[in-house]
Amino acid sequence: MNLQRSPWVDRDVADLKDMATKFFEAEAVPNRERWEEQRRVDREFWFKAAELGLLCASIPEEYGGGGGSFAHDFAIFEAQYHCGECGFGNVVHSGIVAHYLLAYGSEQQKHRWLPKMATGELVGALAMTEPGAGSDVKALRTTAIRDGDYLVVNGAKTFISNGASADLIIVVARTDPAAGTKGISLVVVEPTAVNGFRVGRVLDKLGMKAQDTAELYFDDVRVPVENLVGEEGRGYGYVMKQLAHERLLVAATGLATLERAVAETISYAKQRQAFGAPLLSLQNTRFELADCATIARVARTFVDECIVKHVRGDLDPVTASMAKAWVTDMQCTVIDRCLQLFGGYGYMLEYPITRMFADSRAQRIYAGANEVMKELIARSL
Repeated sequence: MNLQRSPWVDRDVADLKDMATKFFEAEAVPNRERWEEQRRVDREFWFKAAELGLLCASIPEEYGGGGGSFAHDFAIFEAQYHCGECGFGNVVHSGIVAHYLLAYGSEQQKHRWLPKMATGELVGALAMTEPGAGSDVKALRTTAIRDGDYLVVNGAKTFISNGASADLIIVVARTDPAAGTKGISLVVVEPTAVNGFRVGRVLDKLGMKAQDTAELYFDDVRVPVENLVGEEGRGYGYVMKQLAHERLLVAATGLATLERAVAETISYAKQRQAFGAPLLSLQNTRFELADCATIARVARTFVDECIVKHVRGDLDPVTASMAKAWVTDMQCTVIDRCLQLFGGYGYMLEYPITRMFADSRAQRIYAGANEVMKELIARSL
């Protein structure tokens, strides 16, 4: 399947994507099964990625980052997902956590944490989802109550990417439980520097098995007030603003997986013999792949437009919600149709299409379930 260069990809971004692709193919793909068994990516892999500038690429150089734009991040993340590597939590680390700190952190916080995130010394996580509050941020119950020069954090979080590996966790908590959304704040917890924090289970998932996804518990965890990110009580607004960026990240990684699924299936259909001829010679196969390739092209055009807007700084939340919901729906639909063309082999885990099928299902759930995306879109009509 021929792919045209995206309008947000200049020579520098293209070179970065090529380099990142070679890195993931050489260093990640051979380790995938072992990482799935241990439910985490080796910490050494983080350091190797950092040496190549693949961590915090869009963070300014003054804070230890690569000094690039969002385009550099998207190139790295697309390269990763084109290779089928979804265990490495860099999208959360560099694409989400680092940008919360960049957007809302104090100068002292940015100089304290971002350089070590860029080198892999600190791995970041965002603790938002709770056992009783998934896409509904307003329903969260974790608290961070002021006690002198400290905030005392109590509560539980679940489905937290990088949760068991994280050295820096941005916790979304209520600093004023009586104030509704105006009482929600962002607090950094550094696991090695506190008492009362513990990691529960590293969760056994349908797919994305190499990704460290954990339960976190906070029992009277005392953190210094200076670990408050941004203004107290402004956390809900910060989260809502950053979710547009997060949802575009999900759409872009979903697109990369979708495109790879179509390319893998076209290659397989050209080689696989059925009824005395290549599978691609059968009309049903040709029509199915024609549909899938068309969907991939439309998705690429839509996501490219969103990335161009985001790099300019004018991507609106509704469009980001549209991209997240539609692309991930199409990702799952197209991969299911592609898997069918593999026949029995499509059910075997040694085939990439099978892993993509399992790994893709979560895309419609996290960063706001697609049903929530449709409600947000409907409110704008």
